Amino acid sequence: MRKGVQKIFSEVARTYELVNHILTFGLDILWRRKAARLAARANGSLWLDVCSGTGEMALNLTRVANEKVRIFSLDFCQPMISRALEKRNIPNLVFVLGDAGCLPFPDQIFDLITISFATRNINPNREVLLEHLREFYRVLRPGARFVNLETSQPSSKIIRKLFHLYIKLAVKHLGFLLSGSRAGYSYLAFTIPRFFSPEEFSSIIRQAGFTRVSYEPLFLSVSAIHLAVK
Repeated sequence: MRKGVQKIFSEVARTYELVNHILTFGLDILWRRKAARLAARANGSLWLDVCSGTGEMALNLTRVANEKVRIFSLDFCQPMISRALEKRNIPNLVFVLGDAGCLPFPDQIFDLITISFATRNINPNREVLLEHLREFYRVLRPGARFVNLETSQPSSKIIRKLFHLYIKLAVKHLGFLLSGSRAGYSYLAFTIPRFFSPEEFSSIIRQAGFTRVSYEPLFLSVSAIHLAVK
């Protein structure tokens, strides 16, 4: 599955940001900014953005970090990193090619880990997701923060059905028209309705060892920011 997901994101790298902005009516930009502001409360000197894609979240982190913070932006897809490198050079931002399931870092080194709209892609099943979360836990220092921005499941049945219908119609078809990748947006349209509710995902985060787990729903609860502490 890993190679299949890698291939999909290689196909959509060129148009990935544009399609996201169009499909969310620009809300994903605001959500990333909000998640970055919440993440900045972590302080410390080493931050990591995993599954960073084209580096949008990492760039938001550079805007809220002080000059002493060094930020690592990690992704397993070279075309995504190449797109990120096309953006302006920022001295305290380092791009790393690596796998979120086997991070190339020692234990207890980071003060913050963020991930945005990528947790679904490390979730072929609950156990694999747990393994990734435990890997994030491993490289965090005691007291460090974990911030997860992801699509979610509205508690209202009506809103949830409308949301899933929009995903089925818009993400799959409009995503293909804008990107040219049928497989890419069929995959995304498949994963979004099947991700966990905020309560279920909070439980999984706790199971991985994190404490002080909370979440903040975004726009009718179609997305959520989850916060936790090691």
